[in-house]
Amino acid sequence: MLGFATRRLAVSLLLVWVVATLVFLVIHLIPGDPAELLLSQGGVAPDPAAVEELRERLGLNAPLLAQYGAYLSGLLRGDFGLSLTDEHAVAEEIALRLPRTLELVGMAGFLAVLFGLPLGLLAALRAGRLTDRILSGVAGLALSVPVFVIGTLVVLVLAQQLRLVPAGGYVPLARDPLRHIGLLLMPAGTIAVSLAAVVLRVTRASVLEVLEREHVRAAQARGVAPRHILRRHVVRNALTPVVTVVALHLGSLLGGTVLVEFVFNWPGLSGYLVRAVEARDYPEVMGIVLVVSALFVLLNLVVDLLYAVIDPRVRQG
Repeated sequence: MLGFATRRLAVSLLLVWVVATLVFLVIHLIPGDPAELLLSQGGVAPDPAAVEELRERLGLNAPLLAQYGAYLSGLLRGDFGLSLTDEHAVAEEIALRLPRTLELVGMAGFLAVLFGLPLGLLAALRAGRLTDRILSGVAGLALSVPVFVIGTLVVLVLAQQLRLVPAGGYVPLARDPLRHIGLLLMPAGTIAVSLAAVVLRVTRASVLEVLEREHVRAAQARGVAPRHILRRHVVRNALTPVVTVVALHLGSLLGGTVLVEFVFNWPGLSGYLVRAVEARDYPEVMGIVLVVSALFVLLNLVVDLLYAVIDPRVRQG
């Protein structure tokens, strides 16, 4: 297991380096002078002296290899540079906002698995019956409704009409834990709706496939108790595709919570990225993209390790 984990960690570190290099090259290969783009206002050409000063401050006058070396050196120190708009440290702003987005995505994943996994199992065990048809229909409806529509309906009905919950916002956990959780559940639940539907469908299909395997049929023929078969032979073997789907969707949600954070006024990383792109703040954009990419790689590493725990045969690959 240790050797398997070491190999996967080495591959993950290599992927992070490749992503960091690609981000650097993409930013520096964008047509036009970044300094001129930043200083251009209303189509008016900026002062050449100001452009030259900004290029010097950004290190754009140095050779590309020197810029790349300084970039990698800063990353190793956890330094993403300074924002071009207000000159604050990009790493500090990311460190402030990233936990909020991770908390939102993590809670959404927890809720999706909490409801999707048992409902998918129930649908598989009642395959072809009324329960299965109802659950499959609800899952199809949940997948067809865009997340921003669900969020808007939640705010309109629960917050404005029934006044059961606040319309949105953010309160630090240390200041008011109950209010923090209450504000978190609405956006997390909105994200979890479609993800729970996916988990339900994948769980149902995976369980049905496992139930048709020979060793399960042999256990049934020997008269083994259904609960024992379900716990020991079915659920464990059916978890692998579920873990894959949840991990891939959580990874995409890291950079895809923009609409939900906007609807519920949740100050996470996605809104910060939108603002950075609009302001053409290259250090901010590079820092956010790299952090999100590194988290996606880390998530895949965790999935690989979970595979090895669930199915020991994976370690031999």
